[in-house]
Amino acid sequence: MEPLKDKLTADFYDFEALLPDDERKLLVQAREFMRNDVKPLVNENWEKGTFPKELIGMFRESGLAGLPYEGYGEHKPAVSHLLTGMMAMEMSRTDASVATFFGVHNGLAMYSIYSGGSQEQRDRWLPEMAAMDKIGAFAMTEPLGGSDVAGGMRTTAKRDGDSWILNGAKKWIGNATFADYIVVWARDVDDNHVKGFVVEKDMPGFVPEKIEGKIAFRIVENAEITLTDVRVPEANRLQGINGFRDVAEILRATRGGVAWQALGVAIGAYEAALAYAQERQQFGRPIARFQLVQDLLVKSLGNITASWGMLVQLARLQDAGIFKDEHSSLAKAFVTSRMREVVAWSREIFGGNGIVLGYDVARFFADAEAIYSFEGTREMNTLIVGKAITGQSAFV
Repeated sequence: MEPLKDKLTADFYDFEALLPDDERKLLVQAREFMRNDVKPLVNENWEKGTFPKELIGMFRESGLAGLPYEGYGEHKPAVSHLLTGMMAMEMSRTDASVATFFGVHNGLAMYSIYSGGSQEQRDRWLPEMAAMDKIGAFAMTEPLGGSDVAGGMRTTAKRDGDSWILNGAKKWIGNATFADYIVVWARDVDDNHVKGFVVEKDMPGFVPEKIEGKIAFRIVENAEITLTDVRVPEANRLQGINGFRDVAEILRATRGGVAWQALGVAIGAYEAALAYAQERQQFGRPIARFQLVQDLLVKSLGNITASWGMLVQLARLQDAGIFKDEHSSLAKAFVTSRMREVVAWSREIFGGNGIVLGYDVARFFADAEAIYSFEGTREMNTLIVGKAITGQSAFV
């Protein structure tokens, strides 16, 4: 194999070498795109809490959307789960907000349609989403619900002839303020099963409102959505979704993607701290020469390496089609916990400068808190794994 171009200092065990050459080139393409085109926009918009709409056109030109889906996107056949994960890592290494915008569209929204839609629905929506001519969102979380969403979904759907009437509210819905297609999950009042619907942004009764005042993911436009008698045609109901068990199949896949995001945030913080330690002078020498600083850096690298190794094997299980809920849950719980340690140690190395946005580490530190909480809390993911290994459910 050719030597890796632009190899990460955090890739201590050379995990990127596991990718075939064509996929390694795509990863480097994403790395250059994030560094050259996206990074200059990040801190200003993060501080202002604004989403730069030009990002959509930039991603459209990059050709990075749709890669995981056979028959859609510019790369055929579909890429491996290992590359998909490393792409999420790479984007989060620059900025977790931008990675989340892309992940909601390219992962949650597109995968819901790809996995839960009929062939006609895939062909209707996915080509323009893969081209990023249309943007997607994923609406599951509710204002009064969280971990109990499987049995406690309050948003309802009522069949009315050839349509469905949706009523309820959703919260923390990324991209929803400007998305064209919003995958909304609702409980059928007749059979009490969760079903999926593609709501189009101009449908009467659909109202998204941007959530302000966040201390993390400030570039992402999370919204609180109200649905008031939204009439959705039967043709927009995802035909392959017949209950929460089908939804869980989608969450199983996307939860692993969040673990990759957490790895990217850890790497971004570690790289910033390493560079700073080599440049910052104290007592007449760079602080990288101090034992306690090296200890923090090595502990961070150990967390990153262990997390990366776990995620490589998770991707292999996904590619083999044999991964389970507990596999992605263990990865999400473990990697986000290790990420939290890394961003804290990295910020510590910066001292007072660690709270200044221009040094980047403060942004990673803040964004880590959001990643730690969404796609299932550490506690809930722990209980999923606990049930798998003991055979006993500890859920309330």
